[in-house]
Amino acid sequence: MIPVVGFEGHTVAVLGLGRSGLSAARALREGGAEVMVWDDNPAARARAEEEGFEAREMTRPAAFADLATLIVSPGIPHLYPAPNPVIAAAMEAGVPVDNDIGLFFRSMGHGWEAFDRMPKVIAVTGSNGKSTTSALIHHLLHAAGRDSQLAGNIGRGVLDIDPLEDGSVVVLELSSYQTDLARALTPDVAVLTNLSPDHLDRHAGLGGYFAAKRRLFSEGGPDRAVIGVDEPEGRYLANQMAEGPGDDRVIRISSGQKLSGPGWQVFARKGFLTEWRKGRQVASIDLRGIGGLPGAHNHQNACAAYAACRALGLGPREIEAGLHSFKGLPHRSQTIAEAGGVRYVNDSKATNVDSALKALLAFGNIRWICGGLMKEGGLAALAPGLPHVTKAYVIGREAETFALGLPGVEAEICTTMERAVAQAVAEAEEGDVVLLAPAAASFDQYDNFEKRGEDFAAQVEACLG
Repeated sequence: MIPVVGFEGHTVAVLGLGRSGLSAARALREGGAEVMVWDDNPAARARAEEEGFEAREMTRPAAFADLATLIVSPGIPHLYPAPNPVIAAAMEAGVPVDNDIGLFFRSMGHGWEAFDRMPKVIAVTGSNGKSTTSALIHHLLHAAGRDSQLAGNIGRGVLDIDPLEDGSVVVLELSSYQTDLARALTPDVAVLTNLSPDHLDRHAGLGGYFAAKRRLFSEGGPDRAVIGVDEPEGRYLANQMAEGPGDDRVIRISSGQKLSGPGWQVFARKGFLTEWRKGRQVASIDLRGIGGLPGAHNHQNACAAYAACRALGLGPREIEAGLHSFKGLPHRSQTIAEAGGVRYVNDSKATNVDSALKALLAFGNIRWICGGLMKEGGLAALAPGLPHVTKAYVIGREAETFALGLPGVEAEICTTMERAVAQAVAEAEEGDVVLLAPAAASFDQYDNFEKRGEDFAAQVEACLG
């Protein structure tokens, strides 16, 4: 745990008592603050009270009279579509509002003067791929013998990390909810993987969403900025960050296009990752045989992770060795079995059409298990990936409707995962890929996408014996 500094003897309130909220409350108390907590859920309040925290109902006008700050969990709206009433009251009372990420950056440097090598922080944000990129950076650092901890929107709460050691690295995955509100954001290396429309109601449109992501690069500025430039927003941000054409403070990354110029670039084309710096090629890595990183979207993740590790001084060859040992994240293009020349891939995290399309484009000869609770917008955007599908096995309560949205694809209505997997395994031939990439939410049949992926893996194991 990292004790939060600066609030000793002061009263701090924490709103929202999920993982990050309780973690913040503990770290504040460890740093000497008097902590008040609140959550609309009585069970959450009860859990906090069992740990000795006092619950304070914070909608009363006098609730903020003695507060130094209000710490808010990321799922609670602070501006759009409308501020939570507690947050609105705090702002009206002039009480600063922050989150656990802001507390982390405020507190993490405490005691660093005793270190020979200062710990570093890499912070990763973006619309897609930030979990895989963060986990891959963490893996590459470990593979190269560097002490690394993974936290934030993945792994542990950011204030729950172990005490820092000389030369250690903290890798943070940060969502737009976290970067938008944090009052301190000072990573050594900041990464933007890409940008596509998401959470638009929470940010009042794409401009607000981009502004939330951009804060990671503007609050004091990182020493290095790794920026995906396949979208206009990334190109704009890279241009804003660079002081001139040859400024290698910015590392531009891309998947699918060759980057040029006198600066620092890392890009992937036709399965090869290439690094250019100061007008010359520095390294090239063949990504095609790396099982944990299939498809162009994962090659973009590899570029981002490679660039971040290069920014910390790792060499191309030691990064390449680490890439080959990366197994991928559970439920994200995760190979769970290979038998009889057939590969079984769990991408249960592909809960929308955009992510499912990326999975379809990553493979050929696909026996595709898909379906679930359909989202707005239909399935038309899947069209570029459908030629890769040999047959679809459709699950979920809306299986028939889903199948109608797959023109030109042979589709069998299976409804259940058990039947879909059994049919796909029975019909699969050497060279096929049995892929779970639902393009839909899981809630019609499962508590979450993790449970759906676990069921897929269990059914595959049962069929293969």
